[in-house]
Amino acid sequence: MKSFKHGLFFCFIFGCLAAFLGAQSSLTIYGIKGPSGVGMIRLFENPPAVSGMNIRLEALAQADLLAARFLSGEAKVGILPPNVAAKIASGGKPLQIAAVVGTGMLSLLTSDPAVRGIEDLRGKTVEVAGQGATPDLVFRRILLSRGINPGRDIQLGYALAYPEIAQSLIAGRIATALLPEPFATMARTGKPGLREVADIEAEWIKAGGKGNFPMTVLVVDADFARSRPDVVRTILAEYENSIRWVIAHPGEAGALVEKHDLGLRAAVVSAAIPRSNYVFIPATEARASLEALFKIFLDFSPAAIGNALPPDSFYLKL
Repeated sequence: MKSFKHGLFFCFIFGCLAAFLGAQSSLTIYGIKGPSGVGMIRLFENPPAVSGMNIRLEALAQADLLAARFLSGEAKVGILPPNVAAKIASGGKPLQIAAVVGTGMLSLLTSDPAVRGIEDLRGKTVEVAGQGATPDLVFRRILLSRGINPGRDIQLGYALAYPEIAQSLIAGRIATALLPEPFATMARTGKPGLREVADIEAEWIKAGGKGNFPMTVLVVDADFARSRPDVVRTILAEYENSIRWVIAHPGEAGALVEKHDLGLRAAVVSAAIPRSNYVFIPATEARASLEALFKIFLDFSPAAIGNALPPDSFYLKL
């Protein structure tokens, strides 16, 4: 009889444990390999802790792969370029921007002694990776504001990816390029004689931008945010803490980026972090700068944001 009671007791305990584990829900926070994922790297090491929820991190190779997961409903939280987030939301998916987590970190670099300012780019070729993406359209707006017509007064090259542009600058195969971090730091390190032609952030503001232009946003599924605001608040707080930690500890952050296979070497990341403009700006505060960016998409490539400015509901309010 005693043995039978012990058996019942252990069955009860294991049953409770199984029920508890079964009640645990899972959530994946998605990043993107490369520079946009650096600001969230501490979350890969220490995921946010929420009672009753198993939270993990995963970095995908490209933004379009993550966009597909949001479209399918699989992804609930992750980072995207602002225009990609706007286009997904325009199609009826309940997607909201929670915060801007990365702003403009572009450098216009040259080894051409004749190029001392943007006006000297007439008749030149500038390599720009990512045709139709934010760096390309921001640069086009800046050129037009200076009276330089892209495609007529200047040749923009789109054949190379960012790492290839950096290597080509170092090797002298190209003279001038627009590069984001950490690839600009990579190029400067390999060829110290490279010069910065202009301050892209300052030029963007002169061209009508509202502060520095957003490059990366943290987005959430609106239905998930409504049902679990406690989880979203925790993630936002931990993401902001991660960015502060990355800025304060570039050496350790670089090591984690390499450890978690975000596709960048530790030394390059560590050297680039002081120039990389990782920020945390809640969506409601960032709306003016986001809309300034969205307006240039409406001018150059309206379909890339869904042909209209996103509505008020696109900006998360908790």
